[in-house]
This record gives sequence, structure tokens and C-alpha cells, in this order.
Amino acid sequence: MVLGGGEGDGTGFAPAGRDAAMDAALESLYGGGRAGRSGERSGGLGGSAPRVARWLGDIRTYFPGPVVQVMQRDAIERLGLSTLLLEPEMLEAVEPDVHLAATLLSLHQAMPDTTRETARAVVRTVVERLEKRLAAHTRATLTGALDRSARVSRPRHHDIDWDRTIRANLKNYLPEHRTVVPERLVGYGRAARAVKKEVVLCVDQSGSMAASVVYASVFGAVLASMRAIATRLVVFDTSVVDLTDRLDDPVDVLFGTQLGGGTDINRALAYCQSRITRPAETVVVLISDLYEGGIRDEMLKRVAAMKAAGVEFVTLLALSDEGAPAYDRDHAAALAALGAPAFACTPDLFPEVMAAALEKRPLPMP
Repeated sequence: MVLGGGEGDGTGFAPAGRDAAMDAALESLYGGGRAGRSGERSGGLGGSAPRVARWLGDIRTYFPGPVVQVMQRDAIERLGLSTLLLEPEMLEAVEPDVHLAATLLSLHQAMPDTTRETARAVVRTVVERLEKRLAAHTRATLTGALDRSARVSRPRHHDIDWDRTIRANLKNYLPEHRTVVPERLVGYGRAARAVKKEVVLCVDQSGSMAASVVYASVFGAVLASMRAIATRLVVFDTSVVDLTDRLDDPVDVLFGTQLGGGTDINRALAYCQSRITRPAETVVVLISDLYEGGIRDEMLKRVAAMKAAGVEFVTLLALSDEGAPAYDRDHAAALAALGAPAFACTPDLFPEVMAAALEKRPLPMP
């Protein structure tokens, strides 16, 4: 918009040099095919793979990473470039991000053999970046939650929870000494030895949930790396696939999904319910937009039964950086009535949501 079109769109000054190159890159994507007054410019990337490859190289040269990711996403959506991502030279030119990874996963069944390894490398780059961003905070937050959930009455000195100990002994405050006499100590248990929680991630793999599937696989791998948590990852559309045995490599998890198709939440929850052995120590996280293609009443009965047995049930309408998603409001309201409110969650908030669920306290809903 700042650079303008032909002759600066009436300013009398046509962009030159680097500005002209930036303008041409923007015009190809957003110009809608119009020509300038000289008739030399025309928008659109056409169907030529070499031309698209040059354009991808240009935008990485002229724009910062976050802008490049937005432009790539717009190009895929506005100009229908998904099929070009099946070519290795295209994948080598793009800037990896969550949305690109999700697009590749939706296409991977149609990929030629020559493209599969390149696509896998792109997805691995995205996964490694996400793990670097999210893993340490997730482990620290959940370790604290597990510690707090295992209180002991005779803690060792380094296991004392001083905040709760002081609160528990305020009645023993001595004004003349300005101190509290700790008659009763409150301490943390050792989570790895004393507590073992079970977490079931039940993830809708319909096409609209693509970015959530990417994040869920990363968080699944992080949770599985914690000894105190037994993690199960289940993905579903109209069928159900248990990917728990692949959790050591989230890229394997992602290429084990089949994005697209219908949705049968009831069937997925039935499978998850059958795998719960210690309901009072289990957290089930359903990640879905709740557009149910299965038996609605049975789905709700399963959620009610799990909660009655002591399971902590969390419903996330999305696990992504996007805004409020489209979702089935009737199903969300029905779940809220059962004490399982549904809300969208960003990846940065997910550790706090899980910590609250593990401690059986109110969820930090945005």
C-alpha cells in the first residue's frame, strides 16, 4: 500500500531499485492481475513452478520472516499453490512455519516419492522450532503442578512449601518477635516417585484442525518425556488411531495423521475411556471444534461418565495462535453444562491449562 502501483498510483513517482522489487513481489500476490499505465506490470504468479520459486526467493530477500510466512499462507489460499508444494524445489524455497507444515501434512498422501523427504525435513524444522520455544516452560510448569499435587506433612527442608506453611501457621504469629512459629510444616512431595498422572490427548484431525494437530504432537512429545506423566495420544476423524508408540518423535506422529475427512468424537472418546485405568489421576484433553458426525447424546454421556468417575476433562476448541475458531456452539454449551467448558487455547497458555487440570483447580480460561 505504501509503495503504490504504476507511477506511485498518482503520486508521479514510480518506485525504483529495491522498492520496485518489493512492489513487484506484493503486486504478484495482491495485485489481482491489474496492469499499470505502461501496460508492463501484471499481477499473479501463474502456474509456472520456476516463477513461483523465484517469487519465494524474492519475498525472503525483501521481507522479515513473519511477513514471509503471512505472504506464503496467502499465496497458498488465494492463488491455489498447494499442488506446487509437491515439488522439491518449491519446498526448498519456502520459509517453514506451522501453517506450511499443516498444508504439507494434508497433502502428504498425494506426494511423489521425490518430495516426501524434503517435506519431512520442512516439518521437522517446524517441530524443532516449536519444541525449542515451548518445551522448557511446559516441563517447568507441569513439574511444579505435580509437586504441588503431592503434599507431605513431614517434608525435608528443601521440600518445604514456605508460602503454604506460613499461611497454615499464621495463628502462631509472635508480635514481640515479629515471626511465625511453624508448628505444622507443609511440603512438596517428590513427583517422580510419589505421583503419576495420566494424560490422554484426543485430537480431532479434520482439516480445520490442522494447526492444532501440529501443536498437539509437539506437546504430546514433551509430556511423554516426563517420567511422572503417562501420556497417550489419540487422533481421530471417523476412525481412531492411537499414536502413543510414536510419541518419541513428533514428526512420525504428524505423518501418521490423515488430515481431512469427517468427525466421530463419540467413537474417539469411547476408545479413550476404555484405556483409562485410574480415573482420579487422569486428565483427558479433547481438542476439537466439536462438529460431531457421530452420536451426540452418546458423546455427552461419555463425558459425564468420565467426570463422574473422577477424570479431569478439558475441551479445547483449538490449540493454535489463531483467533476464535468456528465451532459447534450447541455442543460447547452442552459440555459447559457438564462442567467441561470449551475454549480456544494458545500454545503459550497450554502449560498453565494442563497444570491447573493436574492440580484439579479452575482452568485459566482466556
